[in-house]
Amino acid sequence: MTLSVADTAESASPMRGLLPLWVGIGVYALLVLVGSRLLNDPDTLWHITVGQWILDHRAMPETDVYSFTMRGQPWISMYWVAQVLYAKAYSIFGWSGPVVLAAAASASTFALLAKLLSRHLSETTTTVFVAAALALTAPHLLARPHVLALPVMVAWVGGLIAAADRRDAPSFWLLPLIALWANLHGGFVLGLMLVAPIALDAVVSADAAERKSLTQRWAVFGLAALVAACCTPYGWNSMLASRKILALGSVLPLVTEWRPVDFGSLGTFEICLLLGMGFALLRGIQLPPTRILLLLGMLHMALFQSRATEILALLAPLVLAVPLAKQIGGAEASNSNAPPPRGLLFAGVAILLIAGTVAYASVTRFEPNARQSPVAAVAILKKMNFTRVFNDYDFGGYLIANGVAPFIDGRAEIYGEKFFIDHNNASELIEPDTLFRLLDEYKIEATLMRTQSPATKLLDHIDGWQKVYADDIATIHVRKAGALHTAEPAVDPRVK
Repeated sequence: MTLSVADTAESASPMRGLLPLWVGIGVYALLVLVGSRLLNDPDTLWHITVGQWILDHRAMPETDVYSFTMRGQPWISMYWVAQVLYAKAYSIFGWSGPVVLAAAASASTFALLAKLLSRHLSETTTTVFVAAALALTAPHLLARPHVLALPVMVAWVGGLIAAADRRDAPSFWLLPLIALWANLHGGFVLGLMLVAPIALDAVVSADAAERKSLTQRWAVFGLAALVAACCTPYGWNSMLASRKILALGSVLPLVTEWRPVDFGSLGTFEICLLLGMGFALLRGIQLPPTRILLLLGMLHMALFQSRATEILALLAPLVLAVPLAKQIGGAEASNSNAPPPRGLLFAGVAILLIAGTVAYASVTRFEPNARQSPVAAVAILKKMNFTRVFNDYDFGGYLIANGVAPFIDGRAEIYGEKFFIDHNNASELIEPDTLFRLLDEYKIEATLMRTQSPATKLLDHIDGWQKVYADDIATIHVRKAGALHTAEPAVDPRVK
């Protein structure tokens, strides 16, 4: 009798089943502590600028208004809700706003992942999956729209997988998630694409007598999801814009986050992959064929593009949870009981997190990566009133944020494959002739390139170009008739 009472008291303890809460608190605190790291991407700057434009004009962009090379060309913002949120956060709180917003979204993602996994797996197994997911996604946790879409992605796929586990069709209450995702980030196309393979898993696993009916219900849900994904200011054009990014072809390997995984040195991805394979071999884990196909598809995406690592890290555990629980043991029985009321606990935690965030932000200065912010050089450019500047790709976001029309920026879909490749070949001197062709074709008045870039070093010794400013981040060359270089050029002292 004593043991029974003790077990009941333990299962009813308000501290049971709180792993998702601790995960959320831990991830949030960690990301706020390293807050400036979340701003290590130049795209954050132009996303905030676009969001502010939407707020100021109370309209959606239909054409490019930022660059001088593509001005007036059709362009839509697939990330408008995220951009507005970041812009509003920045206008109220400065750089602390985007940092806290991105940290909160990331924390929500991992807390939700822990909640979904702990329904089937033990807390120990859940913790291992969450820790691996955090390690794999950490490099891409940045104050950009995709981070705000991550909790929506986990909730959407979690709902689809849960329906497949029940051998049932998803609830139509999931549809608002895909609509929200479509307004947050172009990755919603992945959410639509996953409906078919997960439906196949549900149908194949169902009883033969129920397969026809189940197929029809999944088909109806899939069509409804497609309609819901078109609930954006741009309608179905959002899907076409997402396709443009995937169709960039040879551009993708030139952008760090789109490159294939590099196994040249031992990294986090390889460690997690080897440990996972070793565990599966050791325990003789078996999966249904449809789940194997899902897992292999996600693995292929992660190997093909490092950016897709987060998809494997966050979604593969959802695919594996129920099959694993049947083979290695599931969640403790006490976790399935209704938890005691915890309203006061959650309220107290929320108050502490808010107070801690305010206190830390008041003594810490968050700011973007200085290596991608040519502050002094752009100040010089603005004084000289140049309107046709050939810039380094990474400087595009900073130029947009400071009212200088860039030659190129992070909106790769608007520039297209050929333009992007030409710029890369020119700036890296892969094709030196391309540099001079672009400088002449676009009537470039000045260049703003990284000081150590090959194009900068070449212009130092090209007649007709005068170096007027240089620091350890950026160098400015201006087109100047009669400028001659026979030795290492000096900075023009007349430029202040």
